[in-house]
Amino acid sequence: MDPIDHRQLGNALDLFHQQDEGPGMVFWHPRGWELYRVVEDYVRRRMRGACFREIRTPQLLARSLWERSGHWDKFRANMYSFGTAQASAEENGSYCLKPMSCPCHVQIFNQRVRSYRDLPIRYSEFGACHRDEPSGSLEGLKRTRAFTQDDAHVFCREDQVTTEVGRFCDLLRAVYADLGFSRFHVVLATRPELRAGDDLLWDRAEAALAEAAGAAGLEFSVRAGEGAFYGPKLEFHLQDSRERSWQCGTIQLDYVLPERLDARFVNFDNRHLRPVMIHHAVLGSMERFIAMLLEHHEGWLPVWLAPDQVTVATVSDASVEYGRQVVALLEQGGLRVAFDDTAERLERKVVMAREQRIPVFVTVGRRDAQDETISLRLRDGSQSTVSLTDGLEQLRKMARPPACTTAIQHAQAK
Repeated sequence: MDPIDHRQLGNALDLFHQQDEGPGMVFWHPRGWELYRVVEDYVRRRMRGACFREIRTPQLLARSLWERSGHWDKFRANMYSFGTAQASAEENGSYCLKPMSCPCHVQIFNQRVRSYRDLPIRYSEFGACHRDEPSGSLEGLKRTRAFTQDDAHVFCREDQVTTEVGRFCDLLRAVYADLGFSRFHVVLATRPELRAGDDLLWDRAEAALAEAAGAAGLEFSVRAGEGAFYGPKLEFHLQDSRERSWQCGTIQLDYVLPERLDARFVNFDNRHLRPVMIHHAVLGSMERFIAMLLEHHEGWLPVWLAPDQVTVATVSDASVEYGRQVVALLEQGGLRVAFDDTAERLERKVVMAREQRIPVFVTVGRRDAQDETISLRLRDGSQSTVSLTDGLEQLRKMARPPACTTAIQHAQAK
């Protein structure tokens, strides 16, 4: 059986669409945006639990910054750049939409004098990025021109690299397990032909990253020549339910960008040193990962991820008012609820809820209204009638997102 394409699911489940007026862009519908925000909020909680501080940086920046960072030389063919009549002579009238957020994070780091005692400093951002990808390479949510990276960067001392890489590997394992991916393999991508920095710097960076990966308990293969232009990287390739491999999370070790953008900290003996910059992403691109989630689960997302978690369906007009009360209580309990009080037969309502991949079906009839009960039907076909109070508690437990790091663990991680 062929895997279901996420674009088919996007249409069938009313999640998103794309059109010619915005090639490579996404129009998120209410149900799709609900899913997007659930994933985003989950990653945000995970990053906060791992002691990352969330920031926000501009999408539009002067070309001169990208020239200093080296991205203009490397990525100019895929960057949106343009002039503006309102720019001053000093600004030179040339701007770019950011293709990535890393130079912006260095700007925040550079706004203060940093001590070695301050390190590591960890930033995270859901960075809105644009890349002028060839039209022939566009593929639904998997390859877009406008996307959001769950971008994160650590500025640390060289002796902190192994610990920081290990912490992030632990985070990746937990997140992938929560999202339903138990299997992945890791690749160490080494120096590309076109790169910044000399061979001694690359020797040092590759050795440090390999050592950190080993200390984190990772087994990895080496893919020569596929590192970033500024440093080697670990790539996490997830295995989905169809045995397909998806490259998602990355950890990149960078000695180059701190040098180019003059990042520094004051050491214990009052010397100015360059921090090591570690680039992190758990999902990579939010859009691409959602495509992967939809195909992996064939639209049947876990209850905590589903855009609509529960359908409440009435049996007759006599139970509509009670149905509204049930919906209100479930929503107050934090559940995402669809209400079906149409005149369709109950069997048809069940079919429509399944077509929308809603995992829990709740029936309310005249007898339920009298007894203050609800009838639950789960995806596996099991059915039960329970009191409204017990049903609410049962559904809240089913819909609860995975636990993230506690406050105590958060404090200890520093």
